[in-house]
Amino acid sequence: MDKNELWVFGYGSLLWHPGFDHDEAVIATLSGYHRSFCMRSIHHRGTDEHPGLVLALDEGDATCQGIAFRVTPGTEAPTMAALRERELVSSAYLEKTLTLSLKDGRNVTAVTYVIDPEHVQYCHLQLEEQAQIIATAVGGRGPNTDYLFNTADHLTDLGITDPELSWLANRVREIAPNAT
Repeated sequence: MDKNELWVFGYGSLLWHPGFDHDEAVIATLSGYHRSFCMRSIHHRGTDEHPGLVLALDEGDATCQGIAFRVTPGTEAPTMAALRERELVSSAYLEKTLTLSLKDGRNVTAVTYVIDPEHVQYCHLQLEEQAQIIATAVGGRGPNTDYLFNTADHLTDLGITDPELSWLANRVREIAPNAT
């Protein structure tokens, strides 16, 4: 790996809307974290009055599969500026550089956004409570259901299994059958 390469790990909305140019996208595994709707969203998928939920990486004895994006050379600075504006809007995420195992056998270090468990937006809710919140919350980037369904659908398209996300998508479709 070229030390000047910039990799970014996508596990939620970055899967379907990275928002930056990249030359490579490879299925990757991150050890020590799991994908979870453990962050209350008061900007993008909810409001202060009715927070939604978005995915974050919660530290623990687990792994998370997602996509490692190799940023197009020469676009590193604007990519990082855009990512920080998007991901660090409330400082609930911590920006870390973590090692990923790529599906093709390579290991790379990637910019990764993980939840700050000390932040007020951090939460640990049962799946049914998550479903109830996601079914009704709407924020600046639209309905919380869109975020869930886009992520679940993209994971399925990639062949990545996430039983909790699949359960949530099915349950939210039951609660809010008109959601897209």
